[in-house]
Amino acid sequence: MSIPVNPTQNRRAAKSALKRLVLGAMLAAMSVVIGMFCKSFLNFGGGLWRVTFENLPIILAGVFLGPLTGGLVGIVSDLTSYLLSPQIYPPNLIVTFGAFAVGVTAGLMAKFAIRERGAKQIALSAAVAHVIGSMIIKPIGLFQFYQWAVLVRIPLYLVIAPLEIMLLCLLWKQKSFRKLFDKM
Repeated sequence: MSIPVNPTQNRRAAKSALKRLVLGAMLAAMSVVIGMFCKSFLNFGGGLWRVTFENLPIILAGVFLGPLTGGLVGIVSDLTSYLLSPQIYPPNLIVTFGAFAVGVTAGLMAKFAIRERGAKQIALSAAVAHVIGSMIIKPIGLFQFYQWAVLVRIPLYLVIAPLEIMLLCLLWKQKSFRKLFDKM
């Protein structure tokens, strides 16, 4: 016995899935571009103090598209930015896992801690995502190449994280931005 299928529901679900896929891909591309731009122009002390805002789109993906999509955006953006940068090291999978953790943590916090969309949800999700992904996991991965990374990474993200949170909250105040994510 087969279950009757509603063609309208199937089309709506397919359209929603396609919209999420395109938006996730766009956010991954934004993360790569933001990261490359910041690495080119906000690189101080010969790479010692590299200021990037590449986690911003990853956090957006996690909060508005869910933990899995946020994590996938983190993986895709990290590996893509690695492929486009002139490094001689192999991909650092611990750092990639840190980018994955940023998206997943932001998504889990948004889904379970504060469900009401708004500045509080964004701020808490981004703060916890930065602590776990950027201040704990990524420095562990960077330690094998740069032992000083642990000493620099945490103070640096004590500045970057609040700036990213402020930018995300300013974006949220824009009606056109909220409209993009309201139906997700």
